[in-house]
Amino acid sequence: MKQTGKNNRVPFVLALATAAILGAGSLGTAQAKDVTTADILNDAKTPGDVVSFGLGTQGQRYSALNSINTKTVKNLTPVWTMSFGGEKQRGQESQPLISDGKMFVTASYSRLFAFDAMTGKKLWKYEHRLPDGIMPCCDVVNRGAALYGNLVIFGTLDAQLVALNKDTGKVVWKEKLEDYAAGYSSTAAPIIANGKLITGVSGGEFGVVGRIDARDPMTGKLLWTRPTVEGHMGYTFDKDGNKIENGISGTTNATWPGDLWKTGGASTWNGATYDPETNLIFAGTGNPAPWNSWNRPGDNLFSCSTLAIDPDTGKIVWHYQNTPHDGWDYDGANEFVSFDYKDPKTGKIIKAGGKADRNGFFYVNDRANGKLLNAFPFVKKITWAKKIDLETGRPVYNEESRPGDPAKSADGKAGTEAFAAPGFLGGKNQEQMAYSPQTGLFYVPANEWSMEIHNEPVSYKKGAAYLGAGFTIKAINDDYIGALRAVDPATGKIVWESKNYAPLWGGVLATGGGLVFHGTPEGFLKALDAKTGKELWSFQTGTGIVAPPVTWEANGEQFIAVTAGWGGAVPLWGGDVAKRVNFLEQGGSVWVFKLHKS
Repeated sequence: MKQTGKNNRVPFVLALATAAILGAGSLGTAQAKDVTTADILNDAKTPGDVVSFGLGTQGQRYSALNSINTKTVKNLTPVWTMSFGGEKQRGQESQPLISDGKMFVTASYSRLFAFDAMTGKKLWKYEHRLPDGIMPCCDVVNRGAALYGNLVIFGTLDAQLVALNKDTGKVVWKEKLEDYAAGYSSTAAPIIANGKLITGVSGGEFGVVGRIDARDPMTGKLLWTRPTVEGHMGYTFDKDGNKIENGISGTTNATWPGDLWKTGGASTWNGATYDPETNLIFAGTGNPAPWNSWNRPGDNLFSCSTLAIDPDTGKIVWHYQNTPHDGWDYDGANEFVSFDYKDPKTGKIIKAGGKADRNGFFYVNDRANGKLLNAFPFVKKITWAKKIDLETGRPVYNEESRPGDPAKSADGKAGTEAFAAPGFLGGKNQEQMAYSPQTGLFYVPANEWSMEIHNEPVSYKKGAAYLGAGFTIKAINDDYIGALRAVDPATGKIVWESKNYAPLWGGVLATGGGLVFHGTPEGFLKALDAKTGKELWSFQTGTGIVAPPVTWEANGEQFIAVTAGWGGAVPLWGGDVAKRVNFLEQGGSVWVFKLHKS
C-alpha cells in the first residue's frame, strides 16, 4: 500500500511527559571530576571513560582496549541491565557516556538517566516535559548527550537544549533551538569542538532550515549559527546576545529557484564530528525540501552534503555535495569519519574522511579541502546513478530512476512512478559505522532495499509534512536486508560481510582486541572477528538493538555497553519491509558486559 505526502505524519500520539528529578541518592562526598576540553580531545586514547559521541571527536568508534579479544570474547557475560521503565518504549538509539564512575544515557521521549557504571544503580532521572503537537519524523528517539565541565547536555523533541548537573540531575540551563510547531526537533547527540557546544536541528520533512550552532557549553548562549541552506545569513553573537551578520551561506538563488530556499530543508539531524588536526567541524546535511525535485531545479546547496565549518568563525571552509538535486530523499546527514588514507597511486598518507552515504556510495574526501579521493558502492544495487565521476566529483545519473514530473501527467496529480535503489531509508541511515586503524577497514552497517516512488504536487504549510511524494519500500532479497560490511577505503572492495534478515539500524564498535561489535533488530549483540567477519559471540537482549555499543576500562577490567529497544524509522516508514519485521518487540534498557572470571 502506497504512502503519500498527505498522510506521512508519524502515526502515534505522544503523551505529556512530566519533568522530574528523581533522588540523586547517595553519590558520595568525593569531589566530582569535571570533563575538560583536553579530556574530550583525548577520549579515543583514554580507556577509562567515554566522554564523546563516537569514542573520540573524529568519530572512529575505535578503542585500543584488547582484554576482550578474539580468544577471550567467548567468556563475555552480562554484569547488569536496567530498564528505562514505564510505557515509554519505542526506539532507543542512544550511545552511553561514562565518566567519573557514572553512565549517562538518553532514552525515548527526551529522557536522561544517570547510573552507577559498575552496578547499574539509578542515581537520577530527568524527564523533559513535552508539549502536545511535537512532530518528530522518525520516532521519539534521542542519540545521546554531551559532557562538559560538570554538565551533561542533550537535545529534546520540542527543539530545546537542556543542561543538567551531572552529579545531581538538576537543570542548570535550558535554551530553545527553534519552534517545534514549525516541525523542528532535536535528536542528535551534541558534541564539544574546541570548547564549544555544537548542535544541529531535525525536521527536514517539514520544510525547516537546517543549521549548525555553536554555544558556550556552560551557559547555553549562542556564539555563532551557520545555516546549511544556500541564501540564509549566518550570524555571530556578542556577549550581550546581539547578532552580527557573518555572511550568507553560498549565494542566494545560485542553486535554488525563487523563494524555495526559504523552506529548503537540509537539516543536520545526525550531528557532527570534529577533527582537531584541521580544526574543522564536519556536518552532514539532509534532504532538500520538498522531496518533489521538479519543484526546485538546480543542485539545491547545501542539501545532501558534507560541510566543513571553522569552529572559531562559523564559516564554511569547504563543501562536497554527495547527491546534487536529490529526488529520492538521500539525506547526506551520515557521519564523516576522519582517518589517515594511504593513496594507492602514490603511497602518500592524506588526512582524509570517510562517509558511507545514504545514496549507497562510499566517499573518501581530503578533509582539509574536500577534494574527492575515492568513491565506490558499498551496497550491491544502485539504480539512481551509474557511478560517481572521480574527475568532476558528480554522479552520473540514471534519469529513468528519477520519479516523473506530476505537472506533465494526464491528471496533474501524480508523476510517472520510478523504481530506485537503494530505497529512501538508505544504503546506510543513522546507524554509525566504525573505523579500525588496526585493520585499515571501515565497518559499515548497510541495507539492501529498493522503492517505488512517484511525485505529487505540494506546497509549503507551516507544521505540515512537506514531501510531494508517494512511495513504498521493498526488500530486494528474500534472505537478508542488513549486512555488516568490512570496506577497504583505498580499493573499494568489500572484504567481508555478515548478513542479517532484518535491516541493520544500530551502530558499530571496533576494538584493539580484533573485534567488531554490533547489534541487530532481532535483539542480538554480536562480536565478529574484525579480519574475517566470523561471528565469535552473541547475546540476546530481548528487544531490538538500534544503538551503537561502547567500551571502557575500570578496575583493570574491560566493559561493553549497549542500549536496547526496537524502533526508529523502519517500523514507521518501512512499508512492505515494516510488515516483514513486525514480529520484533519494543523495549527500553541498557546492558553492560564483561569477561566472566572463573
